[in-house]
Amino acid sequence: MKAVHFGAGNIGRGFIGLLLHDAGYEVVFADVNAELIDALAASDDYTVHEVGDGARDRRVDRYRAVNSQTDAAALAAELADADVLTTAVGPNILRFIAPHVLQALRDRAPDAAPLAVMACENAIDATSLLRDETAKLAGPDEWLGLERRAVFANTAVDRIVPGQPGESGLDVTVETFSEWAIERPPFGDAPPPIPGAHFVDRLGPYIERKLFTVNTGHASTAYFGFLAGHERIAEALADPSVAARVERVLEETSALIVAKHGFTEEEQAQYRATILGRFRNAALPDTVERVGRQPLRKLGRRERFIGPAAELAERGLPVDGLLDAVEAALGFDVPADPESVELQQRVRTDDAETIVREVCGIEPRHPLHDRLVAAVTRRTAS
Repeated sequence: MKAVHFGAGNIGRGFIGLLLHDAGYEVVFADVNAELIDALAASDDYTVHEVGDGARDRRVDRYRAVNSQTDAAALAAELADADVLTTAVGPNILRFIAPHVLQALRDRAPDAAPLAVMACENAIDATSLLRDETAKLAGPDEWLGLERRAVFANTAVDRIVPGQPGESGLDVTVETFSEWAIERPPFGDAPPPIPGAHFVDRLGPYIERKLFTVNTGHASTAYFGFLAGHERIAEALADPSVAARVERVLEETSALIVAKHGFTEEEQAQYRATILGRFRNAALPDTVERVGRQPLRKLGRRERFIGPAAELAERGLPVDGLLDAVEAALGFDVPADPESVELQQRVRTDDAETIVREVCGIEPRHPLHDRLVAAVTRRTAS
């Protein structure tokens, strides 16, 4: 079995690539980072170091590496007979992966088993986005014949992979917890063999529970912690004031998850407690600046703050904690992060209604609009 994985960074090596390796796949890493690809190509193995309860070191070997920017022919040859294609590149990069997916389907033998395509990103329906980008490149007539050569399945992924120390090389430090949920229906009775993942009949509840608890909570901790002067995530949550604000945010998102997806309050409370316990793992050297980066994307309409806040407002449920987190995100001023620089420029020059409409995607008649404008105004006026 062969899997081609786009994105040879820390998540690719320390999570998806690891699980595919442990499932018995021959793993081919594809990336545009020439230095990283060269290092992988020159090495025989690397180690994934787990930290936390039950931690152990995991050796990864039997992989290859291809530069997807400069060696399209080698990549196409690997994809032509691959069983699985996965990504961990960021949702905004998927459109650049689509041409490779299209070429893989064009080169695939008509009688071969369909290529299993799974985008492992922190976004809702990321695989559907990749499929749509691929179909757009093909055009409707060609796509009609090619689509059957692949199975596109959405996934939900969860593992904290912090920024790595500069001397770590290819090795990756990760938390012991990981979850890779994959929707089963697109595969029928033949899902790909990946023991480290689990297949579910309805993925939506798992994606939203993860996104609106893990991602919302992580980013909230980063933004509140940054404003409070903390460097690390665990340090920020050790601050009672920060912890209380994060817990209020997650109580609000939990109310939405319970109301919308049928999880019991007890189940969601336990899940929330587990997530906060993971954030408090002092062995993970995760910083508020790393977790908080790309604030413009994280303030988007379908993202971790505005997404749940909009639905809560539509249901008449509290959103004060989420609005507090949005206000904190607007204060995330990190010159090394291009999105932070752009956001700070907008905070200085744009009025609150423009930011709410263009950054957050909320229109004037939406029930969240006026309260969101008020929250943004508090930040832009300070």
